Amino acid sequence: MSGAILRGEATGLWRDLVLDGEARSATTLEEDVEAYLVFVLMRHLGDSSLLRRTMALELLDALESSGRARLDELRDVGDRCLLISGMFPRLATRRRVGAQYFADLGRGAYAHVADATQMASAELFARLAAGFDAMVAVLAHAAAQVQYRSDGQPTLTSACAPALLCVGDPGRRVH
Repeated sequence: MSGAILRGEATGLWRDLVLDGEARSATTLEEDVEAYLVFVLMRHLGDSSLLRRTMALELLDALESSGRARLDELRDVGDRCLLISGMFPRLATRRRVGAQYFADLGRGAYAHVADATQMASAELFARLAAGFDAMVAVLAHAAAQVQYRSDGQPTLTSACAPALLCVGDPGRRVH
């Protein structure tokens, strides 16, 4: 099977997860925000180091960067904080902060991108910053598809596993 077919199948699965989260949370995201959220899921949930990252330090590093690297790093901090606060709030509890801590970091990172980027991107990132809580609510309700192992590490249920198989290593699990 070609990579394009696999990516297309994965996109559909992640979109279904977001739509399910929207339905469960009675939240309707703008189309571009919804598409961005699907992109975030595809891009970062296959990252086996997602839950081991220290987001405050990554935010500080991003703020010290310049140019395109700064924008990319800030976007990544926002994306990762969105996933942690929405899908993995137990991680925040284990780190003795709260999901709101990650939401505040992520919202701030998106706001920095909006302030520093060109018009079209600025508008999107301003909406992402403003709609951060709505996206967290969608992810929190989509997290019904997330189970926790006995050691407290999250894994996706078998219903979500095909998306990971399409975009990542078949043997890799999110933890």
